[in-house]
Amino acid sequence: MNATVVGLLTGLTLGFAGYFGGFGAFLVVAAMGLVGLIVGHLARGDVHVSDYVRKREDDGRRETFDRPRSTYSPGPPRAGHAGRVR
Repeated sequence: MNATVVGLLTGLTLGFAGYFGGFGAFLVVAAMGLVGLIVGHLARGDVHVSDYVRKREDDGRRETFDRPRSTYSPGPPRAGHAGRVR
């Protein structure tokens, strides 16, 4: 089933829920659809919970030695520009 058909069925379901059950039913169906989408992605393996949950020993900060060092060095002065006073 492609994304167009899934979108059509989702819209029809939400439309029926909103028409026959009111706005509250519309919100419940939308929330359950979102939960089903997340569970489906987890079951299929597209999303991993560990990517979004912080580990206990991780405080969210990087150590200073993990950052890449700058490799910029200005080099020797060019001829004619060193020591010039204005």
